[in-house]
Amino acid sequence: MYLSIGIVLFALLVLIVLGACRKRAAIRKVCSMSPKEKCERLSTLLSPFGYCYDSRFDIISSRNDAWQREAGYTALFDRAAASLNMIFDYLPVYFNYQDRTWLIELWKGQYGINTGAEIGVYYADRILAPDELATAHFKAVNDEDMLPLSFCLLRKEKLLAAISKRTWWLTAFCMGQFSQPSELCMKSTIQFQDRDMLTSFLDALYKTGIDKRCVKICGCELSLFFCGSQNRHYGCLARFIRKWAQLWNRIFCKIYLQITGVFCLTIDRLLYLYYLLPFAFRRMLTPRKYCKCKAPKS
Repeated sequence: MYLSIGIVLFALLVLIVLGACRKRAAIRKVCSMSPKEKCERLSTLLSPFGYCYDSRFDIISSRNDAWQREAGYTALFDRAAASLNMIFDYLPVYFNYQDRTWLIELWKGQYGINTGAEIGVYYADRILAPDELATAHFKAVNDEDMLPLSFCLLRKEKLLAAISKRTWWLTAFCMGQFSQPSELCMKSTIQFQDRDMLTSFLDALYKTGIDKRCVKICGCELSLFFCGSQNRHYGCLARFIRKWAQLWNRIFCKIYLQITGVFCLTIDRLLYLYYLLPFAFRRMLTPRKYCKCKAPKS
C-alpha cells in the first residue's frame, strides 16, 4: 500500500521536474533567437497551415498560396462553422459578371482562440440559378482575377488589425483575443476590375439588406462598413451551440494566455508553445476547412 503511494508520488515529482526543465528550455530557446530568426522560424512553422505572421499588428494572416485555395468554398462551411468553434457574422454577396456567378464574402468573429476577420473572392464556372447558391461549390479566383482588398478590424472602436493585399483571401487573426461577433466592426475596401463589376456587386449587396449608409463608392472602389450584429435568426438549438462554443472559446483563450504568459507578443507565444507543447501548437492551428497538416520538426 505505502509502496504504491510512494511510487505514484515519485512519478508525479519526476513529471513536475521534467515539465519545469522543458519550460525553462523552451524559454531559453525563444529568448536566444533574434527577431529575424523568430520571423523566419515562425513562417516555416505556419506555412503548411496556409498562414504567415504579420509583425505590423502582431497577427496571423493567410498566404496567397494557402492550401485552402484548392478547397474553394461552399455555404456548408458557414453552416458547419459553429461545430468547429467558429462563431462569426458572415455576409455572402453573390453576383453575375462575365458569364460567371461570383461570390465575395466577409466574415468577422471568433475563430477558436482567435478574434478575426476575412474577405474571400470566389466564382463558379457558369451563371448559377438562385436555388443553386446554397449548395454550389465555388473555386477561388485565378491569379489574374484576384482583387486589391483591405480591411481594418475594430473591437469596441479599438483597432485590432489593418491589412491590405491583392489576393483571393484576406485574413487577420488576433491570437488569445476573445470577442463576440457583435462587438466587432470591419471597415473593408474592395477595388473592382471595372464599373460593370462594381455595379453588379452593388446591386446584389443591397439585396442582402445592408444599410446603404454603410456603403461608399469612389470610382471602381467600394468601401463597406460591416458592423454590429446581423439580422440573421437562429433556432434554439443553433443559439445553444453558438453559446456553448463561445464558452469554450473563452476558456481556451484563458488557457492559451496562461500557458504562454511568460511572453507578450504572438510571435514569442507561438514559438514558445511550439517548443513546449508541439501537439498543442498543431491543434491550435488546424485550418478551418478540414486539413491535416504537420508542423516542421524543431
